[in-house]
Amino acid sequence: MEFIAKQPTSKAPDEWFTGDVWWDVIVAGHEPSRMRVNLVRFSPGARTNWHSHAVGQTLHVVSGVALIGTRDGTIFQAHPGETISCPPGEEHWHGATPDRFMEHLAMWEGTGDETPETTWAEPVTDQQYNGPRTLHP
Repeated sequence: MEFIAKQPTSKAPDEWFTGDVWWDVIVAGHEPSRMRVNLVRFSPGARTNWHSHAVGQTLHVVSGVALIGTRDGTIFQAHPGETISCPPGEEHWHGATPDRFMEHLAMWEGTGDETPETTWAEPVTDQQYNGPRTLHP
């Protein structure tokens, strides 16, 4: 058994996010593990760019209300305690509502080869972000 040393909180890269976002790396798996877990904090209105994950991603909402958007224009709302699974290769975005902070655990796996874990695309426009919201099915 090993305790993992806590890493300092980092500001997320501006080229991947709109607004202010910070994260704590919880797990950055080392071979043979490919597990990745970050606690991500979004300021009101902050969000990721469009992106996809080679092996998928799971989001677990800790506080606030998360918005998760898909390329077909659907924007799901998720509340604390809810968990969302994004399949491999699906382009999506996630972030906070305009009026409050949001925290989630972002969990994904490395690929174990030269394939990028995450493929980043363009920023989410205000029009895309402000589309109608859907409660989970």
